[in-house]
Amino acid sequence: MVRFVPLLSFVVAFAVFSPAVSAQPTQREHDACTRDVARHCRAVMNNGDQPVLACLRENRARISRGCNKVLTDHGQ
Repeated sequence: MVRFVPLLSFVVAFAVFSPAVSAQPTQREHDACTRDVARHCRAVMNNGDQPVLACLRENRARISRGCNKVLTDHGQ
C-alpha cells in the first residue's frame, strides 16, 4: 500500500497545478493511472509528484488511454 501513496499525491498535485480542477482526485482518476505508474514509472514512484508526472509525460505514447485522458483533463 505504501507505494501507492505517491500516486495518490501525484493525482492531488494536478489540483495544485490546474486551478479549474477540484482538490480531491476521484477514485477513477487514481485508478486510471495506477497501472501506468507501476509499469512505466516504478523507478521514480517514491521520489514525489513531479518526477512521476514527468515520467508519465515522457511515456505518453505508451500509457493507457484512461491515464492519458487524466493528464489531458488536468492540462498536462
